[in-house]
Amino acid sequence: MKLSLVKTKLYRVKRGQTIGCVASAFGLTPRILAAENYLSEELFEGQLLVIPEAEGNLYTVRGGESKALLCGSKENFEQKNRTSLLYIGQKVLI
Repeated sequence: MKLSLVKTKLYRVKRGQTIGCVASAFGLTPRILAAENYLSEELFEGQLLVIPEAEGNLYTVRGGESKALLCGSKENFEQKNRTSLLYIGQKVLI
């Protein structure tokens, strides 16, 4: 059995940063960053966040697009984006 070392990427929050600004800097959506770090409140200076690997490209949803169109299936969309919601202007991973 071969073991592999997993290197976790951490980020320390700076004064005034929001979850949206941190998520954007790493090509993530705020929802994914919040879910990965079990966040229920605003960020605070000095807080350490786990930065997950982005599994796709950040995309802004336009009118007429569906979960299946964006990610191949509803299930794949919901797993990648950790939400069942889809609306115009939403940032999602595809």
